[in-house]
Amino acid sequence: RQRTLCPLISTMLNIVVYRKIAKTMDMDRSKLVTEQRNPNTNDIDGKTTIEIVDIINAEDKKVIGAVHRERHNIAKAIDLTVEAFKNGGRLFYVGAGTSGRLGVLDASECPPTFGTDPGLVCGIIAGGEPALTRSVEGAEDNEGDGVRVIRDKGVNHKDAVMGIATGGTTPFVLGALLEAKRIGAKIIFLTCNPNPSLVGARCNVPLQQADVIINPITGPEVITGSTRMKAGTATKLVLNTLTTTIMIKMGKVYQNLMVDLCATNEKLKDRAERIVMTASGLDRSSSSMLLKNAGGNAKVAIVMHALKINREDAVKRLAEHNGFVREVIKNPENK
Repeated sequence: RQRTLCPLISTMLNIVVYRKIAKTMDMDRSKLVTEQRNPNTNDIDGKTTIEIVDIINAEDKKVIGAVHRERHNIAKAIDLTVEAFKNGGRLFYVGAGTSGRLGVLDASECPPTFGTDPGLVCGIIAGGEPALTRSVEGAEDNEGDGVRVIRDKGVNHKDAVMGIATGGTTPFVLGALLEAKRIGAKIIFLTCNPNPSLVGARCNVPLQQADVIINPITGPEVITGSTRMKAGTATKLVLNTLTTTIMIKMGKVYQNLMVDLCATNEKLKDRAERIVMTASGLDRSSSSMLLKNAGGNAKVAIVMHALKINREDAVKRLAEHNGFVREVIKNPENK
């Protein structure tokens, strides 16, 4: 019991200290870049419809460059997470509002796209499931809730935890990262402000102790403070790049085909057949039969055809090469 209580007490004391420090330093969010007024949109309410659309599009173009400038940090986060997966760890996204919804969205798309276990990539949003479809006021303001959710999810030292806070100041996210760091998990921090620690002491934890900081500076929003826009777009681009590249490096993709997809509906069944057709050169009917003989697994079907072997041998060869189709086909001998 003492072992259980001591870490929790230590964490809660840390949070109390951070709250006391934060009270002595005003959390002045007006200093955040994402809260500044955008001089390019000061008169947007007086523009025509097409002019507004063009202004928003011009601002959106800046997001690509901001994300590109963070490519090395994104790559570091990918390699860190791949290593965590190989050691039996998981990836947790933690966010509030738009950031939380985007994390949950990205996590929920991994199983059907890449055939992953639903527990491998998990999205955590302040306020829980109800916050996915409506605002849960105040849910993001409690560091303690962030701590508790990390403990409730059973996060351990093998895992990677990515805090998403475009402004960089969300207490729920910072509390979660503080607890994840204490546990020994790898922590990644995604924020669209250059130095959120300037607005409060709470921000120093992820900024000073994060294993990787991804910091696309998207600038002031079209509508002041509306971070669902450029900052949200940057977040979606980063998460797309992160999980897609991780899955490629985990053998979930052959060429540019999602060979581990779960064919759970007609669209995905059709895609699975077309994937086998593309990789094998067979016609639709033959690909459908091959896929059936492979138990509906496109990856197994491709190996069966390429090496002219049965399903059991294809599964075995894939296991020997950690699921990488390219490696199996390059090394057809059973080693």
